[in-house]
This record gives sequence, C-alpha cells and structure tokens, in this order.
Amino acid sequence: MSKRNPNKIKEGSSVATFLVHALLIVLALICIYPIWYTFIISISSPEVARTLDVFLLPDTIYLGSYEQTLADNLVWSGYANTILYAATCCVGMLVTCAMTAYPLTSPLLVGKRIMVFFILIPMYFGGGLIPTFLWMSKLGLYDTRWAIILPGIVSMWYIILVRTFFASIPEELRESARIDGANNYQILFNVYVPTSKPIMAVIAIHTIVAQWNSYFAALVYLPTVSKQPLQLYLRRLLILM
Repeated sequence: MSKRNPNKIKEGSSVATFLVHALLIVLALICIYPIWYTFIISISSPEVARTLDVFLLPDTIYLGSYEQTLADNLVWSGYANTILYAATCCVGMLVTCAMTAYPLTSPLLVGKRIMVFFILIPMYFGGGLIPTFLWMSKLGLYDTRWAIILPGIVSMWYIILVRTFFASIPEELRESARIDGANNYQILFNVYVPTSKPIMAVIAIHTIVAQWNSYFAALVYLPTVSKQPLQLYLRRLLILM
C-alpha cells in the first residue's frame, strides 16, 4: 500500500472549480462586450449606428466611416504626434526620476531633507492654469511641441516613488561599486536602474497611458492642428457629430 504524500497539493472540488471558471468567463465577457459593441457599431450603417439598434452582430457591414477617417491626413499626423509625445515623455520621465531620486538617497548629500521638502510642495500645491499659460508664453513654448514634452517629463510624485524604491536598495551595493572604481553615473545606470526595473516599468506604463489619453494641455498650448495629438482629433469628431 502506497503512502500518502503529505506535501501533495490537494485538488479542490470539481463543482467549485466549474463555478469559478464560469464566473471568470462571465466577468471576461462583461469586460469584452463594450469593446465588441463599439466595434460592431463602427462597421454598421449610419442609420443603424444612429439608433444603436445592434446587439451581437451588425445587420449590414458598412466601412465608409473607416474609409473617410483613414483618408484624412490629420488622423495620421495625430497618431505621429501622440506617439512622439508618449515616447519622448516616457524616456524623459524615467531619466529625470532616476537622476533626481539617486542623489536624494545618498547619505553624503547636504540639505537632503530640505530638498525633499521642496519636492513635496508641488505635489500638493499648483500654480493653476493661468500662471502656467503665462509661464509657457514667456518661455516661448506656446504653440511648440516642447509645451507638451517638457512638463510631461517631470513628476514630483514619481520622483518620490523612485526615491523610496532606491532607498530600499542596500547601501553596500553603492559602496562596493565605488570601491571598484565606479562613479555616480555608473552606479546609477549599472546598479540602481537595473535593480529598479519593476518601478521603472510601472512609471513607463503610467506615463505612456497618460500622454496617450491627454488632450487638455494640447488644447491650451497647441493651436496649430498639425502639432496636435490624436485625442484632439477625436474630440473634434465628437463635437461635429
């Protein structure tokens, strides 16, 4: 008679497993259906799309909306601008966060607490739209792509987040790298940044999503249509409908 292995993982009830799978399938369908509904509306005829008289499949397939939209050059310029803003702000955000957070974790930095205090102030208090607009105008950034890129590469919240993560890295790693002859830049990019891939990935994703969905800054600072992101093009479509 074989002995029962005490370390073997016990299998649950087949009924409970079925119910869990069924619940997950239902939740997945609930999340997927709005996307599917938007798609079938987009390929339906204008009359049907206007009345929203579809459920699972369109009665007739109409691709005229796609042809008209894709033939507009502003769509492609909007995509190009959005990709440019998202990619540039993502890289810039990672660089500024890493290079600002690294010295704030050094025990040799004089006035570290004061610097952290001044970084915390913009997290809770902002100048508002009018002072920011005047500041952009005085700097000559109005109606330039830099009006979107420069404010998008700095976030006090992300700097504090990276600083907290850097502070959890053992100080012995910095000291051992310094003994091996590494300077601060080598320690940052060869020791701290590779160790901080999780927090860097989170910041990169949040920055890309924020820039991809952003339209208000471009609405205020970019009157030239060729410099505007895709979201402003979609906004104009909704207004004209």
